[in-house]
Amino acid sequence: MKDLSTPLWTPPPHPDWLVAMNREGSYLDLEAVVPLDEASLLQHACRATGLDDFGDELWREPFRVLIKSLEEEAQLTLMGRLMARSDIVLWLSTRLRVTETLRKHPQILDEEITAPMVIAGLPRSGTSILFELLSQDPDVGVPLMWEALQPCPPPEAASYTTDPRIEQANNLFTQWNRVAPEFASMHEMRGDIPAECGLLMAGTFISDHCASLHQTSSYSAFCLAADYQPVYEYHKTILQILQWKHPRKRWLLKAPEHQLHLDTLLQVYPDARIVQTHRDPIKCMASTTSLMGTLYYMRSDQPFNAQLFDNIILGSATAERLEYVIAQREKGIVPAVSIADSRYQDLLDDPMDCIGKIYAHFGMALSETAANRMLDYLKRKPQGKFGRHNYQVDEAKTRDRPLFKRYQTLYNVPNEL
Repeated sequence: MKDLSTPLWTPPPHPDWLVAMNREGSYLDLEAVVPLDEASLLQHACRATGLDDFGDELWREPFRVLIKSLEEEAQLTLMGRLMARSDIVLWLSTRLRVTETLRKHPQILDEEITAPMVIAGLPRSGTSILFELLSQDPDVGVPLMWEALQPCPPPEAASYTTDPRIEQANNLFTQWNRVAPEFASMHEMRGDIPAECGLLMAGTFISDHCASLHQTSSYSAFCLAADYQPVYEYHKTILQILQWKHPRKRWLLKAPEHQLHLDTLLQVYPDARIVQTHRDPIKCMASTTSLMGTLYYMRSDQPFNAQLFDNIILGSATAERLEYVIAQREKGIVPAVSIADSRYQDLLDDPMDCIGKIYAHFGMALSETAANRMLDYLKRKPQGKFGRHNYQVDEAKTRDRPLFKRYQTLYNVPNEL
């Protein structure tokens, strides 16, 4: 076990306005002022939507685990409680609207999701830039933040770029940058950019998106042991809703969390085209530590506890995660034909060659139009557009290098340190 007595991440100062707000909040009875109890949350979602049918009951246990852990473990500030309540009411409202939409239009479940391309890899391993580049293909559909947050009513092609939900999502997600200005240099947030699959899964209350927002050890442990089959089935239902009135030729999806559930993903999407990203795990862990610490510090002032997220920022658990995928591939649980590899270094050195190899692996043609759009995107998005993400690689992490020898050798992943 690594010595965690020395913090792996030290938070920057809060903006002055947030310090003042949370200080004033500390004088209040926050549980009474911003309630996170089950009855209050459910009643508000039902009142906001005019609905009361949440569909199946599988979400209730993780929902209860989450709200209990928020009260007992998260140590939320006033801003943290406000953000948490807003999130949960939105996720509950989505469940209500999804259930009602399917009741009125059961034919949505006949929509076919064919050969989605799914990007999976360690956090900070190049998944985001690859996602953004591949999304430039005009044949690709990606779930955008606004429609992943509020998929109902189903988006329509005629109003897709003017839907009022875009502005609402934009205000909510850019709020993250106002609460923690340094976050903008780590991850772009807007209402109209591609969304990770964790947000699509949030309505099940088993999702890395939910877990990534707070330090809630009991909820994280629950998710780690959960059955993800119904989670991926719900995920598919959301895609069916999104494409019903706004057809997509093929979906492009992304979430680091998929790496832990590739077998389940293939049960729900047997023809999925998986792209595993590869980068020096030491760099990935260091960058992720900074990212995760900033996310929690938006909502709580408690010290960052690295043990809660050991499988993405601590060496032995990260190595186990990578070895798990290697074993699944070697055993054929994840067939070779279903998965391609993308090295971060290759994406930096020659992005179009890297993408061309991904397409070739799956027998897909990369059109000239798609290639030109990807090149144009690269020209318009210089690295560091929102500031440089600075983070430290502590000595303890560098000592973990031997843990990754097999992984780095197998996929020819270079050291970046």
